[in-house]
Amino acid sequence: MLRRFVHDRVVRLREPGIRGHQAGAGWLFLAPVIVILGLFLILPIAMALWVSVSDWNGNGSPFGANAHWVGLQNYRHLLTEPGLDQNNFGTALRNNFYYVLLVVPIQTAVALFLAVLVNRRVKFVGFFRTAFYFPSVTSSVAITVLFLFLFTPDGVVNKVLSYFGATGPAWFYDPRGLIHVILGQFGVSSAPTALASHTFLGVTYWDWLAGPSIAMCVFIIMAVFTTSGTFMLLFLAALQNIDEAVNEAAALDGATEWRKFRHITVPMIKPAIFTIVTLGLIGTWQVFDQIYVGTKGSPLNTTVTPAYLSFDTSFNSNEWGVGAALAFILFAIIVFFTIVARLSTRNPDRVPRRRRFGPTDRLGDQNASRVASATPGSAP
Repeated sequence: MLRRFVHDRVVRLREPGIRGHQAGAGWLFLAPVIVILGLFLILPIAMALWVSVSDWNGNGSPFGANAHWVGLQNYRHLLTEPGLDQNNFGTALRNNFYYVLLVVPIQTAVALFLAVLVNRRVKFVGFFRTAFYFPSVTSSVAITVLFLFLFTPDGVVNKVLSYFGATGPAWFYDPRGLIHVILGQFGVSSAPTALASHTFLGVTYWDWLAGPSIAMCVFIIMAVFTTSGTFMLLFLAALQNIDEAVNEAAALDGATEWRKFRHITVPMIKPAIFTIVTLGLIGTWQVFDQIYVGTKGSPLNTTVTPAYLSFDTSFNSNEWGVGAALAFILFAIIVFFTIVARLSTRNPDRVPRRRRFGPTDRLGDQNASRVASATPGSAP
């Protein structure tokens, strides 16, 4: 019996099929993609991982005699050892945290609002869709240069504010935090002792509570302006997939527009919301080109971000190990917030995968085939 079973298995494996010649052909077709991904993705990541645990200074090969193993020393410089590297990292993390905290919800809300507007059957809807999307296809460098002109001390924005009797700040030259500015209006101009004497990642609690600087607020406005159009299209596609009969049935039941939007539209576009929030988190934590073109971290490092700090530490300070460690810490932060976004937007009514195709009752139970809508108390 055992001999016959082994013989059948051997014969089956020798027969052509998905386990035979077709499997070999499949791997042959996949080989170019595997080679390309290995050379241009996997290998560079492995090299960067080695650099993050070495003291390579950029001279020669990172695998040569100029690079030595230092273990987690570069990560300790950033996370546990007080010093300039930790202070710069803490400052960059604070700046980027407020950037993410404001940009992601605002751009998501603006994109959804624009999608609802252009989803209606009105005149010139094609023009408005193009107009809202146009900033997204414009070069980020060009948009940054444009905002540099708009927000100069004697620029258009401050000129418009002067018509309303307000004096605009020196936007790109003002390092004050927005929360500190607001507290200053209520007479709070100095840090309490409890907040000034304690630090986290080399930054005092008082500075952690400073909020985004006036200069960073410009980049927040720029991010919302340039990304809302792209996310508008994603929301628009999700809205057009909603069956109109659902909204008509809700209207017949007396539901208002707000109740239909809250209880029908938003739950049905949750996958799109998750996608947009995830893309927003990844994009905002990776912001680099606007900072590089606009301010290079000034004034007083209030616009520096981890992505720009990684570049500056590597290429300008020649601390390639610390710069690579920064990149991997940033990668861990992005993965963490992506998981949080996934957990917060998942459907609570979703059936677990391990139970989706399982029986809902005991096998052989005569009551398993009853109609769920049967009236209580009816005879079996």
